[in-house]
Amino acid sequence: MKLFRFRLNETVKCGVETQTGNKFDASGLFNHYDSLFFEQNGLKTLQNALETGDSKLIEMSDSVVLDFDAPIAAPSKIVCIGLNYADHARETGATPPTEPVVFLKASTAFAAPFDDVMIPKNSVKTDWEVELAVVISQKARYVSEAEAIDFIAGYCVHNDISEREFQLERGGTWDKGKGCDTFAPMGPYLVTPDEVADVNNLRLWLKVNDDMVQNGNTKELIFKIPHLVSYVSQFMTLLPGDVISTGTPPGVGLGFKPPRYLKAGDVMELGIEGMGSCVNLYRMAKVNTSNS
Repeated sequence: MKLFRFRLNETVKCGVETQTGNKFDASGLFNHYDSLFFEQNGLKTLQNALETGDSKLIEMSDSVVLDFDAPIAAPSKIVCIGLNYADHARETGATPPTEPVVFLKASTAFAAPFDDVMIPKNSVKTDWEVELAVVISQKARYVSEAEAIDFIAGYCVHNDISEREFQLERGGTWDKGKGCDTFAPMGPYLVTPDEVADVNNLRLWLKVNDDMVQNGNTKELIFKIPHLVSYVSQFMTLLPGDVISTGTPPGVGLGFKPPRYLKAGDVMELGIEGMGSCVNLYRMAKVNTSNS
C-alpha cells in the first residue's frame, strides 16, 4: 500500500493507493495517519478494508489532482542519521563514522512534500539533502536488529534541509541548523515494506533548478536500516509514527567547490525509486516577532 494524506476544503483527509494504482479516500475509516493509527494496528485494518471492498473506502477518479499533505501526522520526533554514506562524509571533510551519528529535527520542521521551504532569518548557507525515511509502527525500546523489521510501518522521501552556518559554525550540536521551520518536507507517500522489493537498492536523487546534484543508491548506506532502528532504540523510546531518516548520498551544496547554497526562488525536486517525489520552492519567510 501507499498511504497518503491530502487537503480538501481546508481539511486533511486520508487516502491509500493500491499496487494496481487505484486510489481510495480512506477518511471514512480514519481521521489521521497518526500515532494512534499505528498503535491500533491501522495498517492491518486498512489492508483488510481493501481486500474486503469496505464501502467506507471511496474510489477516487484518476483525474483528481491531489493537494498532498505529509503522509503521516505529527510524529513525536524526527531522528536523523548523519554521514551515513561514505562519499558524503568525505565530501564534507569528515571521516566515515564507526557508529551512527544521531541528531534530532524539531517537530515544527515537519512539512508537506510540495510546501515551500522558508528561508530562516539570517540564513546564508541553506543546503539540500535527499534521504530515505523510515516510519515506526509500534513502540520500540531495546529492539534487536533481527526484530527491527517488525517495527517498520513503511518508508518515504525526506528532504533533510540544513543551514550549514547554524549547524557547523555557531558551536554546539547540529540541531539548530537542522530544525528550522519547514526544514523536513516528507512524502508524498508512506510506502509499506511489502511494496519495496529491496530497500537496500533504491535510487534516490535531487535536482536544484533542474540540475541533477544528487544521484545515489541506498546500497551505499554504511549502517543499514535494521541496525539503525535497533541502535536508536537503545538510547530513546521510539513511538508509533516516529521517523528515522537514514542519511544522504553525496552531492550536497556543502560538498561543491566552492560550496553552493540555496537562494530565494530556487526549486528543489527530489525522489526515491517507487516512492514518488517532492518539489519545494525556497523562499523568504515573513518574520513575525510578536508573541501574540
